Amino acid sequence: MNRIISSIFDIKNNEQFERIALDVFRYQSVNIPIYKEYIERLKIKTEDVTSIDKIPFLPIQFFKTHEIKTLDTTAQAIFTSSGTTGNQTSRHYVADTNLYEKSFTKTFNLFYGNPSDYCIIALLPSYLERQGSSLVYMTDRLIKLSNHPDSGFFLNEFDLIKERLERLDTKGQKCLLIGVSFALADFAEKHQIKLKNTIIMETGGMKGRRREMVREELHKLLCNSFGVDAIHSEYGMTELLSQAYSNGHGIFRCPPWMRIITRDPYDPFTTLPKERSGAINIIDLANVNSCSFIQTEDLGRVFDDNSFEVLGRMNDAQLRGCNLLVY
Repeated sequence: MNRIISSIFDIKNNEQFERIALDVFRYQSVNIPIYKEYIERLKIKTEDVTSIDKIPFLPIQFFKTHEIKTLDTTAQAIFTSSGTTGNQTSRHYVADTNLYEKSFTKTFNLFYGNPSDYCIIALLPSYLERQGSSLVYMTDRLIKLSNHPDSGFFLNEFDLIKERLERLDTKGQKCLLIGVSFALADFAEKHQIKLKNTIIMETGGMKGRRREMVREELHKLLCNSFGVDAIHSEYGMTELLSQAYSNGHGIFRCPPWMRIITRDPYDPFTTLPKERSGAINIIDLANVNSCSFIQTEDLGRVFDDNSFEVLGRMNDAQLRGCNLLVY
C-alpha cells in the first residue's frame, strides 16, 4: 500500500491513472468491509474488473450509515457534513491527515501557485459554527501556509473585510477571498469594491440562510459588487480528500489523481459517454484508506478534456432508483 500511496501524486497520464486506480480498487475491495460486502452483493468478481468502467462505485449515502475505512486503521480525524436537524450527516474517517494535507496543498499549488503568495481571507460562518468541517481544516492550513498577517477567518465582519481587501488590493497584494455562497452574497449586497488583485472563490451552499440562487445569478451579483470578471469555485465534499476548482463560468478541473465520470441517473451501473449529462461518480485516489469510488447525488456533464460542470442535484425519483441497493 505504501507503494500505491507514493505513486498517487505522481500521476502523469491516463495509463498511469487507470493502473493505479485498479490497484486501489483491488486493495479496497478486500480491506474495506462495507465496500467488500457491497461488491459481493452485486455478484461482481474482482478479477473481472480489468478497466475503470467496470469498477463499482459506492453510493455516497453509505457515509451516513457505516464506518468506511480500511481494516485495522484508526481515524486521526473524523470529518462531518453539515445537515439540518433530524437528518443524518456523513462521517469521513480519515486515517492519515497528512495525506489530506498533501492532496489539498498540491492541488492549490497546481491551480493557484504557492499559498505564501496570497493573503487568504475566509468567510465561512456556517462551517466555523460547527465541528468537523473538512473545508475549515483545509482553509486553516492554507491560511497558515500563507503566513500573511492579514490572513484569517471572519464571521460577519463585512466592514473589516472591505477595509482589509481594499488596502491590500491597492498595494498589489494578491488576495483570495474564499466564502460560502450565502455569506459572499450578504457581503456583496452590503459593499461594492473594485478589486484588481483578488480572487473571489465560492464554495457553494446557501445552507437555508437565503433564497437559493442559480450559479449564474450568484456570480453576476458577485462580479458586479467586487469588480471582477469571473468568480472562482471550489468543488469538494466531506467524503473526499481532493477538490476540483473552477476559474470561472462553472467549469471545474481536477488534479491528476481525481476524475469525474457520469452515469445514467436511473441506472447506476451504466456509464455515459463524454458530453452527456448524468449523475456524477467520483474517483478520488487520495481516499486510499476510505473509498476512492463514490456515487454522488450531483448531476453534471464531463467534457472531452476531463473538465466538468455541475448541473444540480438528483430528484426524488432518481434517488429512489439508486437507493435500491442501499441498506
